Amino acid sequence: MRHGLTVVEVDLPGERKLKTTTRLEVNRHSLGVHAFVARNPDENHEGVYRWLLERNLKLYGVAFAIDSAGDIYLDGRLPLVSVTHDEVDRLLGSVLAASDDSFNTILELGFASSIRKEWEWRESRGESTANLAAFAHLRPKG
Repeated sequence: MRHGLTVVEVDLPGERKLKTTTRLEVNRHSLGVHAFVARNPDENHEGVYRWLLERNLKLYGVAFAIDSAGDIYLDGRLPLVSVTHDEVDRLLGSVLAASDDSFNTILELGFASSIRKEWEWRESRGESTANLAAFAHLRPKG
């Protein structure tokens, strides 16, 4: 605890995004939640950010945000008086669902060129493409 702040970090296991590291910050009057989702997209920033903003309309307790480097986070804040064990569970569930459900779409929208190059590179060397299966539609033809 430093200056009335308690910080707890938890790794939430997912299926698409294998791990979402989430930081809970207990302040004097609020509980903050912060989770890294993806790095700054390589391309199509407008498309990625529009999709995130539209997705924000469906989220509970958190919203997508970007930092000064363009990296994508989930961020939220609740009044401390409303925090219960059930509410923390619901909030962490919201973080996990938003991060995991959104991950492949964020990659597809913001890193399509890199995914295509990765397909080409792996196939040219006979490497496994198993973890690219979700992006089979981005596989270069020919």
